[in-house]
Amino acid sequence: MPHAVRRFRSVLGVLTVVALAAIPTRAQAPKDIVEVAVGAGSFKTLVAAVQAAGLVEVLKRPGPLTVLAPTDEAFAKIPKADLDALMKDKAKLSAVLQYHVLTGNVSSTDLKMMKDFGTAQGQRIQIASAGGTLKINNATVVKPDVPASNGVIHVIDTVLLPK
Repeated sequence: MPHAVRRFRSVLGVLTVVALAAIPTRAQAPKDIVEVAVGAGSFKTLVAAVQAAGLVEVLKRPGPLTVLAPTDEAFAKIPKADLDALMKDKAKLSAVLQYHVLTGNVSSTDLKMMKDFGTAQGQRIQIASAGGTLKINNATVVKPDVPASNGVIHVIDTVLLPK
């Protein structure tokens, strides 16, 4: 085989490797709400609750959805016996979790312009904004606008309980 042909094949091989490396893989694809929560590491109780309630697939749908995500510390504010009972009552757990879900991609900027908003559970949450602090009922948004492929997450410091 002539030297020029070998060299051409070698260059073509290198270009193929470079081109394939530039194609996004599943690992590089944007993560959905559940994947973001799992990856963050601070939502173990929330993820366990979503699994126990059978809502994983709901939060993996294309959306868009907005999730008000209580941290593990937020769940720790609930007395252990009450939290254990809630985790065992699938219907009540599902209602509590759906109370944390808003339909649509609702940014913190949008929320600051509202006084209330309907949840997937059916009840409305109360919204207040003052001095740069965004409150949802009795919870404070501690990290707003965490992007996901199917919506947005607002991290809150207290679990919201429907009335």
